[in-house]
Amino acid sequence: MAVSPTAPTTAPATAPAAAPAAAPASTPAATRRVHRPVRAALVALLTAAALLLPGTTATAATTPAPVPIPALTAAGGTFQQVTGFGSNPGNLAMYTYAPAGLPGGAPLVVALHGCTQTADDYYRHSGWPELADRYGFAVVLPQTGAANNPLSCFRWFDAAQNSRGVGEAASVLQMVTRAGALFGTDRGRVFVTGLSAGGGMAADLLADYPDVFAGGAVDAGPPAHCAATLSAASSCQNDDQRLTPAQWAEKVRRAAPGHPGPWPRVAIWQGTADTTVRPVNATELRDQWTEVWGIGRSPSGTRSLPGGTTETHYDDAGGRPAVALYSIAGMGHGLAVAPGPGTDNCGATGAYFLDAICSGYHTALFWGLDSGGPTVPGLPAPSGLTATATGGDTVALGWQPVTGAVSYRVFRDGAPVADPTGTAWADGGLSAGTAYGYAVAAVAADGTTGARSGTVTVTTPGGPAACWTTDNYHQVAAGRATLTGGLVYALGSGQAMGLWNTFTVHTLRRTGPGYYVLADGSC
Repeated sequence: MAVSPTAPTTAPATAPAAAPAAAPASTPAATRRVHRPVRAALVALLTAAALLLPGTTATAATTPAPVPIPALTAAGGTFQQVTGFGSNPGNLAMYTYAPAGLPGGAPLVVALHGCTQTADDYYRHSGWPELADRYGFAVVLPQTGAANNPLSCFRWFDAAQNSRGVGEAASVLQMVTRAGALFGTDRGRVFVTGLSAGGGMAADLLADYPDVFAGGAVDAGPPAHCAATLSAASSCQNDDQRLTPAQWAEKVRRAAPGHPGPWPRVAIWQGTADTTVRPVNATELRDQWTEVWGIGRSPSGTRSLPGGTTETHYDDAGGRPAVALYSIAGMGHGLAVAPGPGTDNCGATGAYFLDAICSGYHTALFWGLDSGGPTVPGLPAPSGLTATATGGDTVALGWQPVTGAVSYRVFRDGAPVADPTGTAWADGGLSAGTAYGYAVAAVAADGTTGARSGTVTVTTPGGPAACWTTDNYHQVAAGRATLTGGLVYALGSGQAMGLWNTFTVHTLRRTGPGYYVLADGSC
């Protein structure tokens, strides 16, 4: 259910988040995105059998075996195993990556692998070490093993392992504490992310420790505390649980009783062709965390990103995204990466690491990790940034001057796009009906960039929004919804629409390419 099968924890039938065998990295990206049904069915049966074998409970004496790892990355940072981080009730191993010269007060990201994967796999493929080098943060990579689960899945589905103060959840918290001592972590900027089963555990950790994690990302995983037993895991992965947003939110509130807030900011990543952890999980995660935040399920904005990705965000009372849903058209079960040298590239393809978009990069921007870079004495962040849409494809920017600046650097969605010498600039050639986030920094005479301003988001007018009202049969026939087991789900958002027949009628609104949301009574 939860998470990419990298064989993460979401498994078919009775097994938790176990993924079908991934296509070889040498196959074309389009082929790698969709798992072959026959292979998936076979792996599902084998996985279910493996997970139901006796002896899946770890013994205190056995820790996951160390994996061979290089001492350094090309950038000079260190990737190594850390021992003696605590009592380790969940029988996990701790690995860390820290960029060379990491200063105190840097953020920390906990990255959880999927089923059949290791910390080394995540280190080599996920892109998080590259982003750590770029933005200046440390990474903790927990590792489980076959002593805990036959497929090395984190046990997001076991109440003795996924709850506050016990099992694997407690082991991860001990790693955070140890990393804080090692790196001098800013305790207000600790984040957790994971794929498939690792994604399911990441969701649980966000609910268990909202006082520890400022934000999280769930990649191809289930909602927090969807399952408390192995037998419930398959249903979570594959089926609409038919819980209300309030019921989903109550699972979070029960996990850390008495926590008054604030709550973590949550990014949700989901492939629309994922048959291991169905897209309905992303909808349930969205319902769960928007309800926890008390912000409703009407999107604050929607925009198109690379790789056929649609981002829908839900803002808090201050206008900052609290929950963001990233739906990747046509992608199967896995973590989205985008190898390459560009600012928005990261990672390497492999089993359950699929070439689509650098999910880590956009998650880092969502968490605000791009705004904590080095600053230049005397060159503070420009103030008074404004962004105004002046047409369907143009945004006009303006800001206050900074003494000592010879130019300014403008960032769109975290990537540098211009270096004007004045305090105004117009960004053209944009897509209509799309949200863009802008920030600006002053540049000194020696070419060093100072602190960035806060991000201002603006949406260009127009766009592809349109509505269709008809019965579920014709919504599916028109390609605006999908059919699974006699039930209908909106394409892209995965929202449940009920039975496949000509009697159930809904309105769907298109908010981006291949992305539809329920809009009954609002179009």
